[in-house]
Amino acid sequence: MNKLIYLLIFVLVASCKAEKSNNPDIEKWEAQAANVEIIRDDFGVPHIYGKTDADAVFGLLYAQCEDDFNRVEQNYIWATGRLAEVEGEEALYSDLRAKLFMTEEEAKANYEKSPAWLKELCDAFANGINYYLYTHPEVKPRLLTHFEPWMPMYFSEGSIGGDIERISTKKIAAFYESDMELPEMELMQLEKEKEAEEPQGSNGIAISGTLTQSGNPLLLINPHTSFYFRGEVHVVSEEGLNAYGAVTWGQFFVYQGFNEKTGWMHTSTYTDVMDEFKETFIKNNDQLVYQYGEELRPVASSEIVLKYIDGQELKEKRFPAYRTHHGPITHVADGQWTASAMMWEPVKALEQSFIRTKQNGYKGFREMMDIRTNSSNNTVYADAEGNIAYFHGNYVPKRDVQFNYSEPVDGSNPKTDWQGLHTVDENILVLNPDNGWIQNCNSTPYTSALEFSPKKEDYPYYMSRDQENFRGVHAITLLKDRKGYTIDSLIQLAHDPYLPAFKALIPGLVKAYNSHGDKNPKLSEPIKILEEWDFTTGEDQVAMTLAHFYGTAMGSRAKHPNGMSDMERMTYFGTHTDESLRIFEEVIDELSSDFGTWKMPWGEVNRYQRTTGDIVQHFDDDKPSIPIGFASGRWGALAAYGARYTTEGAKKIYGTRGNSFAAVVEFGETVKAKSILAGGQSGDPTSAHFNDQIERYRNIDWKEVPYYRKDVLKRAEETYRPGERN
Repeated sequence: MNKLIYLLIFVLVASCKAEKSNNPDIEKWEAQAANVEIIRDDFGVPHIYGKTDADAVFGLLYAQCEDDFNRVEQNYIWATGRLAEVEGEEALYSDLRAKLFMTEEEAKANYEKSPAWLKELCDAFANGINYYLYTHPEVKPRLLTHFEPWMPMYFSEGSIGGDIERISTKKIAAFYESDMELPEMELMQLEKEKEAEEPQGSNGIAISGTLTQSGNPLLLINPHTSFYFRGEVHVVSEEGLNAYGAVTWGQFFVYQGFNEKTGWMHTSTYTDVMDEFKETFIKNNDQLVYQYGEELRPVASSEIVLKYIDGQELKEKRFPAYRTHHGPITHVADGQWTASAMMWEPVKALEQSFIRTKQNGYKGFREMMDIRTNSSNNTVYADAEGNIAYFHGNYVPKRDVQFNYSEPVDGSNPKTDWQGLHTVDENILVLNPDNGWIQNCNSTPYTSALEFSPKKEDYPYYMSRDQENFRGVHAITLLKDRKGYTIDSLIQLAHDPYLPAFKALIPGLVKAYNSHGDKNPKLSEPIKILEEWDFTTGEDQVAMTLAHFYGTAMGSRAKHPNGMSDMERMTYFGTHTDESLRIFEEVIDELSSDFGTWKMPWGEVNRYQRTTGDIVQHFDDDKPSIPIGFASGRWGALAAYGARYTTEGAKKIYGTRGNSFAAVVEFGETVKAKSILAGGQSGDPTSAHFNDQIERYRNIDWKEVPYYRKDVLKRAEETYRPGERN
């Protein structure tokens, strides 16, 4: 028996030596892993300590893979344009969109031209993931069995899909399938689908120390992303990195978060950072050229080869690709091939995203903003020096204001070209306003600080839409004339249950019923419930259920002018009530049919359910779920809880986006914070940290953040180096 054991040990050791000799990277990975310590706290949050920034990045990616390799891999399958290889032909135009903006060869070239320190981080990114795969042979990637250091070039900013997702794959498909413009009916359908989508965005609120009990500034970090889109991490190095917050799976920098001295919160911006240029193409001696002023410029053309899975077979499809100096040709507009222009500076974007996390005060943070590649976001900021600030956008092209850039412009006219970038000082900026607070909820920056807000007339029209939303209105109402803030009171403010959209919508319905000569007795009781309602959400509110389904039905069924925002539509429906009683009766009938009664408390309808680690959750009324009293941001809820409305086999609605990671931070001599995740840190249903925060989430009971090492050690659940954990 002993001889057999020795033989097995010998075979195992020999096997390991053979694998190491075949893969010289393994010793390098193991050496870097020795420089990394990971401490998991009592909520499973990884606190990663490395000697260098690169060591910390190595450990950060290793820990992310432990928590949810599925999402790490998915993000790079999507970003690098290989989605069709796992999802089939229908994903080809997502892949084509990615490749139109950057090929693998270009990504490699961007990596090679990166400064040495950034290349080290990219190397550590790849090494951390590859070491995870080496030490976890039971993990079977769907596609990416080896990660490369050039891959972050595709995924450099960290926002929700970034600018590229604003380019329609349906328009790309129409052009590349038939050289046609998307038919008007399909364009209208796209607009209707866009209106029906749960609003995307975030809330950022900064409070000056003049309004807080402690005299220290506070920052609300409240991104509204799809659930489980980001993990919560803490990453520390001996080179000055000490950042805590949310990281988009697969990225090596904290995207929304704070360090000991500064905090940053990004909200999706209304700044115009993308434009479309209608090009005039001419065939000239079999060469394709395009007109630019008096010039005829050659069109850059290439071929893009994409693979897609069809059953068990991997097939190929080839596409011609065309580019002008404005950008790649992505669709047809007004009968002309049209190029899409947007920020595409992956090296600088990665530099800015990482440098941001190490700033120690406003001066450094402001200088970092001069890199100007945080294109799709505003930034709400606070620091330990006592500053609060708001940057509306960061990458803003200069344009000739005689042209309307909200529509495709004539690319043959040199005057329509971008004329460089606005400086940060030329962009909309708020610093330490006298009212003592700043808010941005994806709403107009011209109300961000009451009367101390920037003035619209001081900026070109394209700098921002002057468009309010119900979340912005709600935030301003709550912030005005209030002081004595604490971390806990700001958390409560961020969960205020009042919903201003229904103040605009519901009284019109009630008035229409009360003034109607022939009253429908079926509607008498539900109308009375709404008439007595105070427009607040809660698990026990029947009125909330009625209002939610009525408001949703009005948005999809009632006639209204095109191009309205959510706020404009609900306000319009509140005064144009011709269809309101008919649609409300339909809602009552549908609720009764689905649930046996229309008297459904909101928490019985609005649920949270997470039963698998799948990226797309499949919901089931027969499986366990819990009630949630929060509501959609569409109605003005700051604590947004967006739900999926149509799920096969399910009548109830289930949360899919909104408050996911959120935090409130106080900056003083030391930094203090509380945070929350929807669900939990791990994507593994067998983990204790898969759903361990959802009751706290539901009950507004956020957890204390252990930032300093002594506090991390008190809360430590597990300590190990990469490769050591069972």
